[in-house]
Amino acid sequence: MKKVIVTGATGFIGRHTIPFLLQKGYEVHAVSSKSIGHKAFVSQGLFHHTADLMNSDAVTKLFANVKPTHLLHLAWYATPGKFWTAPENLDWVKASIHLLQCFTANNGARVVMAGTCAEYDWSADICDEKTTPLKPATLYGVCKHSLHQILESYANKIGLSYAWGRVFFLHGPHEYTERLVPYVITNLLKKSIAKCSHGMQIRDFMHVEDTADAFVTLLDSPLQGAINVASGKEVVLRDVLHTIATELSAKDLIQFGAFTQTQNDPPRIIADVKRLSHELNWRPKYSLESGLQHTINWWKQQVMNGD
Repeated sequence: MKKVIVTGATGFIGRHTIPFLLQKGYEVHAVSSKSIGHKAFVSQGLFHHTADLMNSDAVTKLFANVKPTHLLHLAWYATPGKFWTAPENLDWVKASIHLLQCFTANNGARVVMAGTCAEYDWSADICDEKTTPLKPATLYGVCKHSLHQILESYANKIGLSYAWGRVFFLHGPHEYTERLVPYVITNLLKKSIAKCSHGMQIRDFMHVEDTADAFVTLLDSPLQGAINVASGKEVVLRDVLHTIATELSAKDLIQFGAFTQTQNDPPRIIADVKRLSHELNWRPKYSLESGLQHTINWWKQQVMNGD
């Protein structure tokens, strides 16, 4: 039986991987730092474990008990506005290495970990796994890149099947409200001003459910190495926000130019997705428009419920 441990299982991406994993016949062991009772995490073949991944003894015990064949490692420090430079990034490198060691000690066969587009040299505009320089400009990017190098070297040494999915820009249900898309949506729903930068940055957005599906497809495949998990389509942020405002009849509530552009905010970041589309043979379900509509509808429900 295919048996997978998913770290960060209640996080933004992790929670959306659960249905896809169950559909593919995995026995899913969802790991998170807090106990939960949400109905989405009650299903045949799904087991929830409360564990602090910084506690090496607890992690060692977890892997010894479960003995997973697969590992999908999505957990990391992700507090908006802080994760770029947070010292917790260093802790997560250490914890991730221990996860990997515990996985292989229990005869694990296939591991997929989440990387980031912040590993790339952003001056390159288009990020290609094989040709774009890896030159992270933040501690977050440096730590993710360092972990990828360790994973690659270790996996090659012991013959472990592995892949490294580099995430770009996401939107969808359960995102931190401080992030751009939910911030704008929730403000406009409450008839409040949404203060933004100039909005001319070009980005590569994908719905979080598609991102989760791509990670599960990658886990269930033999494809190895780094692979961009993104749409490959460029969009101007201002257009994304105009789409949201038009849907909510609130164009007058978006205030562009309220904030100056930060140092870690390059003009254009786009993924080359040939590996994803040609080698993995995967395509997203959502277009930008349908994904934003789904996201808006979810946030409408949250605001109506007072969440």
